[in-house]
Amino acid sequence: MGESTTRTAPQRAGTGTAAAGGSRAGQRLSGLAVALGLVLFLGGFVWGAVLYMPYTVPTSSMSPTIGVGDRVLAERVHGADIRRGDVVVFRDKSWVTNANVVKRVVAVGGDTVSCCTDGKLTVNGKRIDEPYLPKGSPAEITKIPTVTVPKGRLFLLGDERQGSLDSTAHLTDAARGTVSRDAVSARVDAVVWPMKGALERPTGFEALGPLSQPGPLRIIEPAIAAGAVLVLAGGAYGPVAGLLGRSRRRARPETAGAR
Repeated sequence: MGESTTRTAPQRAGTGTAAAGGSRAGQRLSGLAVALGLVLFLGGFVWGAVLYMPYTVPTSSMSPTIGVGDRVLAERVHGADIRRGDVVVFRDKSWVTNANVVKRVVAVGGDTVSCCTDGKLTVNGKRIDEPYLPKGSPAEITKIPTVTVPKGRLFLLGDERQGSLDSTAHLTDAARGTVSRDAVSARVDAVVWPMKGALERPTGFEALGPLSQPGPLRIIEPAIAAGAVLVLAGGAYGPVAGLLGRSRRRARPETAGAR
């Protein structure tokens, strides 16, 4: 008497392992994805650590661009690379003993700066638009006498002019409030906590000369993100392929002939 049975077809040698972890080509691609992802992820972090310095700004003198307690990333640069409009980190013992200061450069060596003309800061006779100032805030609360910045030095102001102890607070010093370029250690590129992003370029200074170019942070961040995605996707391939393979085997049983 014939008997009908249902059974699963025998697996060929090696097919069980391949099905559990996906095809060999898929496994190779996932391995490459993980390797490339690690290079991008770790390389991005190392690159960032070499080029950037983190700072926490303790005062509100750069508000609203940088608030009190904000965490910023500043690119390590030489003072010779600083341009008008840059927000820089520097240390000058005549300002604050043994502490970093964050201010905006409004004039460089050879410039003549004063305030105010029609309510605006004037550099080399040009009135400067400063959209980064608090809305409704004057360019300066006190009249800045005409200052010619010596070669190799910088004139700096805070974006919150009413509460910033900047160059205007040191006009009676020997250097008339200016700071040596050599005192600058870094240029602020972005506010990372809270996530305000990259600082906008101060286009009001463009007519006076070229602005500084954005740092490589715009490349480093996508590289780290892409690396993380590749590592996660490559690492997930094997388990996902195995689950799909087991699901297909359960859904397709083979019926043996009568015997």
